[in-house]
Amino acid sequence: MRPPRSRGAKRPLLLATLAVALGCLLLASAASRARAAPGPSSAVLVNFDVPVDPGSSSLMAAALATAKATNAPAIVIEMNTPGGLLSDMVDIVNTIEQANQSGIRTYTYVPPDALAASAGSYIAMATNGILMGPGSEIGPSTPIVVGGTPLEQNHTEDAMISLMVSLAEKWGRNSTAAQAMVVSDVAYSAGDAYRLHLTEGNATTVQAALSQFGLGQSYTVVQEGAYDQLLSALSDPNLNGILIILGALAIVLDLWHPTFVLSIGGAIALVAGLVGLEVVGASVLGVVVILTGVALMFLELRLGHGFAMMAGAVVGGAGVYLLFQGVQYSSSALTDYTQVEAVAVGAVGVLGGLYIRWIVGPMRNKRNLTGSESLVGKRGVAVSPTEVRVEGIIWRAKTDSGELEKGTQVEVKAVEHLVLRVAKVEEDRALGAQ
Repeated sequence: MRPPRSRGAKRPLLLATLAVALGCLLLASAASRARAAPGPSSAVLVNFDVPVDPGSSSLMAAALATAKATNAPAIVIEMNTPGGLLSDMVDIVNTIEQANQSGIRTYTYVPPDALAASAGSYIAMATNGILMGPGSEIGPSTPIVVGGTPLEQNHTEDAMISLMVSLAEKWGRNSTAAQAMVVSDVAYSAGDAYRLHLTEGNATTVQAALSQFGLGQSYTVVQEGAYDQLLSALSDPNLNGILIILGALAIVLDLWHPTFVLSIGGAIALVAGLVGLEVVGASVLGVVVILTGVALMFLELRLGHGFAMMAGAVVGGAGVYLLFQGVQYSSSALTDYTQVEAVAVGAVGVLGGLYIRWIVGPMRNKRNLTGSESLVGKRGVAVSPTEVRVEGIIWRAKTDSGELEKGTQVEVKAVEHLVLRVAKVEEDRALGAQ
């Protein structure tokens, strides 16, 4: 009989495959992030059709690096964003300031029917010039602290008013109109923004915008690569919580009936979720609650009745809700914790618990009844000093009371690596009589 192939032997190959795949992903990201239009580059054009999050913050850092490497005189942000996280907005504003300090001008172009909403309005206001297309909007810009106290909300709003006004004043724009976007949650059309001197003009195409900015028609396009998209995905606290819960569920199920594939997928989901929580700076309370849910799921390995899995999913669902508490974003929320997500998280945990209770548990008990463990408590007879016959099969055996004599009646006490640990029946009776 050929010995079973060790699952551990597959690990190096699988890990090497994952490492190669990750390397290819990063190379593809670097290769796809920048592409050039024909002719000498006169500007770096950033395709900012993304939320404001760690991914777009990385995108802007890459745009600045590209502008420096190509000696581009300017960075043009072609913006269409609903807004996003305030922390990453501040990072992008700082990147724009670094570009200006390096002698690289920055501009914002909002194409027709596009948005420079929320966090995007601050980014646009930080640039040297703003042009907007027909049907586009800038604002509203009121910040929101999820689950925050009124004091936290007021402090955040006051800070954002100060930032917006200072950015508008820096470039000679209407600071009163800019302040209204934050205080009164106002959004301006392209025509109103120009009339109120929040922008420097209007343009129907990116080529027209480049001409008004005094740049040529050749440019290098920088857009989000795979790495930036991964950061964007991991900046969603809801997704991170769900990844952690599903990862724990997959690992627990795999430990019940090992396939190794679920363990790898579960481990990747757990790591990705935990990394994402660090990226977004999620609520500590939410992290504690969701890890409590994970602990309940792993408790299922000991209890085996399915209820701990279900309870872990319910607690984990509450933790997912709490993960977003205290996160600051601008008025267009990137992610909202919905009842659908809550029900989905709980439903997955309930299904996992029922699967263990109704399918996996009975299958394991059946294996115990038909495998070598079923011999425990059975009686047999010694056929040699180291062998016994139990239910017609000869097994290797050992006893704590010395060598066995042929014909001695024995009882199986345990199975240790296909060796039976037995006790003489006469000794058991004698001990019982005492």
